[in-house]
Amino acid sequence: MTRALIFKLLGALLLLGSLVTAWVWMDYQGFTDEPLDFGDSGLRYELKPGTTLTRLAHDLQTRGILDNARYLVWLGRLENKASRIKAGEYRFDSGITPRRLLEQLVNGETLQYALTIVEGWNFRQLMDAVHSNEYLLHTLSDYSDAEIMEQLGHPGEHPEGRFLPDTYHFPRMTTDVAFLQRAYDAMQTLLREEWPARSPDLAFDTPYEALILASIVEKETALPSERKQIAGVFNRRLKKRMRLQTDPTVIYGLGRSFDGNIRRRDLRRDTPYNTYLHKGLPPTPIAMPGRDAVLAALHPAEGDELYFVSRGDGSHQFSATLKEHNKAVVEYQLGGRAKAFSSLPSGKLGK
Repeated sequence: MTRALIFKLLGALLLLGSLVTAWVWMDYQGFTDEPLDFGDSGLRYELKPGTTLTRLAHDLQTRGILDNARYLVWLGRLENKASRIKAGEYRFDSGITPRRLLEQLVNGETLQYALTIVEGWNFRQLMDAVHSNEYLLHTLSDYSDAEIMEQLGHPGEHPEGRFLPDTYHFPRMTTDVAFLQRAYDAMQTLLREEWPARSPDLAFDTPYEALILASIVEKETALPSERKQIAGVFNRRLKKRMRLQTDPTVIYGLGRSFDGNIRRRDLRRDTPYNTYLHKGLPPTPIAMPGRDAVLAALHPAEGDELYFVSRGDGSHQFSATLKEHNKAVVEYQLGGRAKAFSSLPSGKLGK
């Protein structure tokens, strides 16, 4: 073979190589922004810790989603993202591009689940919901209330009322501790931000006492429009050193023995939460108050009402004097128009 022929062959090979390289590069460029087909329902994909982009790409190729796994790896390396993908559970929808898929992995845009803490729940109800949630990682199943608070970094604190009702979103396998810590921090943030702007004429001195009152307002209120008015009644009674005489605190003090019906003997049962027997606020909150109940406790409505009684439709009749209140009790409870108990029974007020 002559030298000239060798040079011709080398030239041809170089030209062929250049053409192949150019074709591959053009094919790769088309791949980066070409919509991927994950099917009509998309694909839920769990990227386990330690999984490399190379392994993911080959898995997607095996599933028939990628034609060339190497292109996704190249994309990750060229954009310095291959080593930055985050573990978690993802949802890939049809129509996303490889570039967008890589962004999801790098940003940790994992599939989110939701758990709602309902306004007025007590801590037992909250933990029942946490324990039964299939997407949380359960580490507190056998822990007592005190042990749970220790795990949250708040030893010695009573858990009731300290978790802000809201809908919280989280990725699969978030720990129950992390979930509760978010709700705890949210309540602390709310109190810290709103306490300085509180009304100047409150009958209590600390954010925790505001939380206690807010929990009572939450349990007493069916109509959002009445929250501040009910908070105003309780605030004035506290200032006058009148007993709050509110059924929800009594019920909370009964604990699991409460069967759904409150009786006269229950009102005489001496627990720290019986506000028919003890003046002032109960020792702890009795439920998880929502944001609006907290704001109502910090900004109670002005007025002279000291009593309220249920009208039987979710609303209340407010009265400034015991005489007016007794009249309202007769009208709304003894006249057959409502079976509900009065939150402030006339037979015990003012004595």
